[in-house]
Amino acid sequence: METGKIPQAARKFPPLRILVVDDEALIRWSLAETLSDRGHLVSEAGDAETALRTLTDRDGPFDVVLLDYHLPDSHDLLLLSQIRRLAPNTAVIMMTAFGTPEMSDAALCIGAHRVVTKPFEVHDIADLVLEAHAAARSHETNPRERESPCGGAT
Repeated sequence: METGKIPQAARKFPPLRILVVDDEALIRWSLAETLSDRGHLVSEAGDAETALRTLTDRDGPFDVVLLDYHLPDSHDLLLLSQIRRLAPNTAVIMMTAFGTPEMSDAALCIGAHRVVTKPFEVHDIADLVLEAHAAARSHETNPRERESPCGGAT
């Protein structure tokens, strides 16, 4: 691939603003590289405090947040709740190595698009990001479609 050229796959979609939140540097790097190679604008955070500060910066809203469940300063779904409140139109994909069916159900009830179990294929996440973004845009234009699996609106 030539330097400075946008990959073919990235030209099909406009670039998205994506926030990757994970305390494991290698996972953050892998996701950021893969998503950047697809033409997206990626920011990174290694903890909840940095994620919230980055989420509320003045550069505008993020389209998608990839959020690790277990961070040094966050071990529950409170951060997901805060993100959903601060950025209700941003799609959130939870990532976890510590997931249980109850945690996954609760994350979906709060408004996560999907809960992904680690380890995962990084390239699969890139496709899931596009899916999550499309679903979030659909919910913006058709609010009635935004039904929570818990029986209420998200």
